[in-house]
Amino acid sequence: MSTGARTWRVGSRGGSPASSPQLGGKSRSPPPAPLCAPGHGFRRVTLTKPSFCHCCTDFIWGLVGYQCEVCNFLSHEKCLKHVKIPCSCIAPGLVRIPVAHCFGPPGHYKRKFCTVCRKQLESPAFRCEVCELHVHTDCLPFACSDCRQCHQDGHQDHDTYHHHWREGNLSSSARCEVCKKTCGSSEVLSGMRCEWCGILAHASCYIIVPPECTFGRLRNMILPPNCVHLVSRNFSKMHCFRISESLQTEPGKDFLKTVSNKVLNMRTGRDVSSKQTLKIFDGNDAVKRNQFRLISVPRIAKSEEVVEAALRAYYINDDQQHYELQTFTQQTLCSDDIINRNDATEEVNPAPVFREAVPEAWIIRAKSKDHEVIRIYPGWLKVGMAYISLRIDKESTTQTVIKEVLPLLGWQVSSRFIVIALISLVQRMVLDDQEIVLSRLKDIRKTSIRQMNQTRFYIVENNKSVVRVNLFVGGLPPQLSAEEYMNILKDDLAVKTNLVSVSHVYSMQGAVVLEISCFSEAERIYMLAKDTTINDKQLTAVVIPEVLHAKLPQNCYPLLVFVNPKSGGLKGRDLLYSFRKLLNPHQVFELTNGGPLPGFHTFSQVPYFRVLVCGGDGTVGWVLGALEEIRHTLVCSEPSVAILPLGTGNDLGRVLRWGAGYSGEDPFCILISVDEADDVLMDRWNILLDAQEAVESAENGILEPEPPKIVQMNNYCGLGIDAELSLGFHHAREEEPGKFNSRFHNKGVYVKVGLQKISHTRSLHKDLKLQVDQHEVELPSIEGLIFINIPSWGSGADLWGSDNDNRFEKPRIDDGLLEVVGVTGVVHMGQVQGGLRSGIRIAQGSYFRVTLLKPIPVQVDGEPWIQPPGQIIISAAGPKVSLPWQFAFLHEKNVNSCS
Repeated sequence: MSTGARTWRVGSRGGSPASSPQLGGKSRSPPPAPLCAPGHGFRRVTLTKPSFCHCCTDFIWGLVGYQCEVCNFLSHEKCLKHVKIPCSCIAPGLVRIPVAHCFGPPGHYKRKFCTVCRKQLESPAFRCEVCELHVHTDCLPFACSDCRQCHQDGHQDHDTYHHHWREGNLSSSARCEVCKKTCGSSEVLSGMRCEWCGILAHASCYIIVPPECTFGRLRNMILPPNCVHLVSRNFSKMHCFRISESLQTEPGKDFLKTVSNKVLNMRTGRDVSSKQTLKIFDGNDAVKRNQFRLISVPRIAKSEEVVEAALRAYYINDDQQHYELQTFTQQTLCSDDIINRNDATEEVNPAPVFREAVPEAWIIRAKSKDHEVIRIYPGWLKVGMAYISLRIDKESTTQTVIKEVLPLLGWQVSSRFIVIALISLVQRMVLDDQEIVLSRLKDIRKTSIRQMNQTRFYIVENNKSVVRVNLFVGGLPPQLSAEEYMNILKDDLAVKTNLVSVSHVYSMQGAVVLEISCFSEAERIYMLAKDTTINDKQLTAVVIPEVLHAKLPQNCYPLLVFVNPKSGGLKGRDLLYSFRKLLNPHQVFELTNGGPLPGFHTFSQVPYFRVLVCGGDGTVGWVLGALEEIRHTLVCSEPSVAILPLGTGNDLGRVLRWGAGYSGEDPFCILISVDEADDVLMDRWNILLDAQEAVESAENGILEPEPPKIVQMNNYCGLGIDAELSLGFHHAREEEPGKFNSRFHNKGVYVKVGLQKISHTRSLHKDLKLQVDQHEVELPSIEGLIFINIPSWGSGADLWGSDNDNRFEKPRIDDGLLEVVGVTGVVHMGQVQGGLRSGIRIAQGSYFRVTLLKPIPVQVDGEPWIQPPGQIIISAAGPKVSLPWQFAFLHEKNVNSCS
């Protein structure tokens, strides 16, 4: 690859993947000379403000440095020979197996730097939801597809994982694993971090770190990627990782146009420096989408200078002599002629491009060639080389290329030829045996030279794998059989029974798991289910990975993480991102997307796993309830359940000493605390609600008794004034949910509701009867009756009290007993929460029957409603649940774990 037309003073833009020392490869032409910096085009610059070297992070004295004209890498002269970070223009070519990123919604990220242009993120930017990649909006199409590989997709078959290095955005206190010196900086993009094990190193040191990754301190909790199988050809990574699409935008749709127009409005056609701003399209697709890049060149610039600036704008590392400019006209998309439209020759005109009239826009095109040198990557084949360089011509077909490449790889089997285009998603295309490869290259170049620059040719074995996509569908009517569920899906989703079967039925929850043998059918069902309602209930569809439990390492106890993003003042969304980054995204589940059931189904065959629930007490009860219902389907029927409290009260989290609530602690330290915590057992209780009051049936209008129902209780159950306050808070939150985004505001609403009820007088003891262990109990004059299972109520208050009482045993969370306490009103409740008083001790037992003589407010673990007259029976529920117990409060534990 010639670089004679380039003007680089230090290094060379000729640092393509073929000339990079990281790759190497078998080539039919002499290897290029080694570079002092991989792919960078450094030039000497005079800095206008104090800057730091991206290599050593030290200050550049004398205001003179060397800067890459493409990716803005800045270096001391003495550091040039130590630069190991490749330029953004060649980074895609250094990735052996590309993996697409999962870009979330644009946001503001403080003290972060773009990994493409290396500049600080001062405006809304994109962030990958799975790895540490941050990019500007207009840099998004040039981001290297090198995200973490979190599962097998039918091609890979290896059990050894190497470090997955990502550059920069490290804290100032980061220390290099090799030299033990500071490797991070808040001023520049610097340092390297393994996205699996988290070790840190300088860019010049990380290459001597042993390549094998052991997943670091969290290796016992991480679900290894080779243990997860997911064939997701028609699904984006957003779907595969169950990332809420309601929060996502479509990156790349109109951002080039928007950003470019913003820049264009800031400039005039002719500025004081006598430079001209041009729109540059990189192919037919960019013209159709009106997506262009702006370049600024002198008005006397020659065509080769404009071509060079255009290539630099599109991060293309190639010789400008192979490209030419074409004026943008309506005939552009139908013509192959380049630049001079009036019977001009193809010779490059040395005269200035601009004379009197300046075209509105230009298209950069590749010159037609009779032959090319392409690279063939073995991809997932186990061979000892990165690629093979091969010369092709107009007669080269896919079949002839395969016959020529296979002997060089040592293979004699039939294979198929695959082209992968690295754009916003990794797309695959299988070439026919008789297809002319050179023609395919020309078609891609016409579409987009940037796309062509990011295109790979892979040769893989022609093995026809069995297509099997597992899709969880929830929101169906409960208590039906597999045949009845299939009939519903045929009627509402028009599923094809020859391609779809029901593999699992969760009748109590109204959910099924479908096994689909066709990618297009799986995608159609997934998209249609999201817009379908049955019996006024929205269906949910979740792509389920398969956990290969037989491959799990001996000491691996993967952590199943549930996060409620609506809890904790929306802090749950940040935790979702953090846990996806620290663990395998396939073990992190968002509870608003299908609830806990998809996660438990995914881990149903794992012999031993643990659970972390991030949410309030209601969220914990939701997960524990789902666990109780499907416990019999799990190989690990009694997993330990840890809690990261995100709610308002967080009474269970307080009892287990996880703290009063999450306040921004390091998620890594939280996972360490979960790993080191000890297990304790806790009682759980069933509450049977048997109302005697008749209600009107929706089907025939006849008064019928309301059927009995069972709810689960973990913390406490309240009747009367306690539940009435919870009900008032619940109604206020339903009216204005956007205001309930902080614990302080939520508690303020509780106080307001309590003040409104302070003057109300009731006689709850006259409206119900209590029976404890088959004995009638006479109730004192009270306004609220509370059954407590844990020694924390109403955000940490001790309702039972600490005084000794010979009538009752000392309460414990695993003694099989409930404590019954009464309160006389709102004032009494306030005194209890202030620590001035305790409740009125009434009884202690294991079986309770409450007879309601009139409708009374009832709440269970913070979920309130009005219960009609009838019977309420409370009894122990199945086996006790195992919960990790912290012997120190969360913030204290974090200090010890992270130091």
